Amino acid sequence: MTVSDHSTLDDYILVVSNLGINIQKQIILEDVSFKVMKGETLAVAGPNGAGKSILFRALLGLIPHNGEIKWSGNVKVGYVPQLLSVRDIPISVKEFLSLKRGKDFEYYLKSVNLDTSLLDRSMSVLSGGQLRRVLIAWAMIEKPNVLLFDEPTTGVDLDSEEAIYDMLARFKKDNKVTLLLISHDLHIIRDYSDHLLALNKCVTFFGDSKEIMQPSLQKIIYGEPVCLER
Repeated sequence: MTVSDHSTLDDYILVVSNLGINIQKQIILEDVSFKVMKGETLAVAGPNGAGKSILFRALLGLIPHNGEIKWSGNVKVGYVPQLLSVRDIPISVKEFLSLKRGKDFEYYLKSVNLDTSLLDRSMSVLSGGQLRRVLIAWAMIEKPNVLLFDEPTTGVDLDSEEAIYDMLARFKKDNKVTLLLISHDLHIIRDYSDHLLALNKCVTFFGDSKEIMQPSLQKIIYGEPVCLER
């Protein structure tokens, strides 16, 4: 793990040390260590089954783990899951947003580039892109200083995908939040994150996101697990 010579522990909002997760006697993650600086965007990548979503669940305190997860100061974390089925739930966008503490729903819809007329629309009739944006607005309502996104553009078309990431970049800059996002898209990782954490049960790469475009690194990240020496 590389750390800038000018960085101190006060510069980091998250420090993970020797994290290990076992589920039903199966090793999901082992000896995972990394740091996230305040205000940066960390991308998390790796093949299917590498433990990326499980890592997020551990960061949210939802599952037991070994090792240490240390958040800095008074951290408030927002989370957008990869999948949320609302097709059979008769609830409006406004009713859904009301499940979170906070008001000013119109402001948050506008923040994700949605028209406020959607407030009275049923969640079940939203397009994939609209649903993802509503979920992002939902995560923003309580004004978190950290946002976790598990593949935030799952199920949306390419045009909507880029628009969503542009919107997230603006939100990050305007509100000085830290973003952690899981993505399989090499160009999204390169263009919208500062650092990359690659997992395959263990850490296979941790460094500058722009390195993801190197074919040799892609082979390491998406091939057989080769743990990074620390």
